[in-house]
Amino acid sequence: MALWDRLKESASQMQTQLTAKKNELTSGAFRDASMAMCALVAAADGTADPSERQRVAQLVATNDVLRNFPADDLRRRFEENVDKLTADFGFGKVSMLQEIAKAGKRPAEARAVVQIGIVIGGADGHFDAHEQAVVREACFALGLPPHEFGL
Repeated sequence: MALWDRLKESASQMQTQLTAKKNELTSGAFRDASMAMCALVAAADGTADPSERQRVAQLVATNDVLRNFPADDLRRRFEENVDKLTADFGFGKVSMLQEIAKAGKRPAEARAVVQIGIVIGGADGHFDAHEQAVVREACFALGLPPHEFGL
């Protein structure tokens, strides 16, 4: 199976798992960690051009699991996080990882945050090395083994 096909299959499986747990994923910590993860993936290479921001914002707005939260609120949180990352990537990344770590208190939410990162990263068909690296770092912040997610 080609890498592209494996990536699409993995992202699809992650989304299916997330949807199955949708009703459990309603806390503010999950919402905030998810938006931090989305911002990290969008700016994984240190920048987030307008088309990348728009693409991820659209994915956030249409993600079934994230519909537990008001779309305008999610978009605002996502944009604020990306702004922090683009202003000072190193400092912003530390801030995002701290926000993500707060979801570690609930294992189902922690895993869901990582799965959202993988779904967002793979949505364009190319889960690049920078995106994989930030999702891997989020795993460590959450106390989860990256290999559990194929990272």
